[in-house]
Amino acid sequence: MNEKMKARGFQIFRYKSVRVNAIYCIISVLIAIVFLFPIYWLISMSFKTDMESFGKLVTYYPHQFTFDPWLQNLQDKDFLVSLKNSACIAVCAMCISLVFGVPAAYGMGRYKVPGQKGFLLTFLVTQMLPASLMLTPMYLIFNKIGLLGTYIGPALAIASGTVPFIIVTLRPYFKSIPTSLDDAARIDGCGVYKSFFKIMLPAIKTGIITVVVISFLNGWNDLAYSMTFNVKPEMRPLTANIYKFQSKYGTKWNCIMAYGAILVLPVVIIFVFLQKYIVGGLTAGAVKE
Repeated sequence: MNEKMKARGFQIFRYKSVRVNAIYCIISVLIAIVFLFPIYWLISMSFKTDMESFGKLVTYYPHQFTFDPWLQNLQDKDFLVSLKNSACIAVCAMCISLVFGVPAAYGMGRYKVPGQKGFLLTFLVTQMLPASLMLTPMYLIFNKIGLLGTYIGPALAIASGTVPFIIVTLRPYFKSIPTSLDDAARIDGCGVYKSFFKIMLPAIKTGIITVVVISFLNGWNDLAYSMTFNVKPEMRPLTANIYKFQSKYGTKWNCIMAYGAILVLPVVIIFVFLQKYIVGGLTAGAVKE
């Protein structure tokens, strides 16, 4: 009798567990649809004709499929120049952020730095400052040292906000590495620099990939710094040239959507292929101490 009751109870528990999991799955799918619908609408609009885009009836998929908006963007010389500018600014910002951020996180994670809590509090405060607050002082400084109209100007400005993020994210990683690895490296004849590059960095590969992606995307998506410090039109990135499709005769929504899709495409590709490292890196770095 007891065995039958246990079996019955197990079946009821299993049924409830499956039911709860099914409900969670349905809720997850609905949330995913809500968040992915803007991307679907962006891509769908980019393949519509001008007549369909400006039509009074809203269509949820292209009735007349066309590649003209994409070709119009890809064949535009200004677009290719802006694409190069965005790539250069993003790569420069990423390199500067890593050069300054990773060693700083290593020093604060492996050594006792006087006033470390004050430094960390300062880094957290800098994350809260809006970009508009930093534009004027940075503009005056870059103007005096000749960085206006260059890729380094906006890259340095972007890195100033990314370096604190890298330090706060990677410090727990370095702190969680056992000190026995340092001792073993010294016994094998590794100096500080050799130990840093050959032992420490491979040990926190997930965190490194995370900060590399985030620092690149911060540069790729930047608008405020690039528009302010690159006063020449030929130096502006992709995010600054989307206004070209707005004129006194109207707005070319299909071309704007194609432009936006091209701008978002690298971000989507990076997150699709590296989402395991990004999510794992952010969560692991947030709890390890």
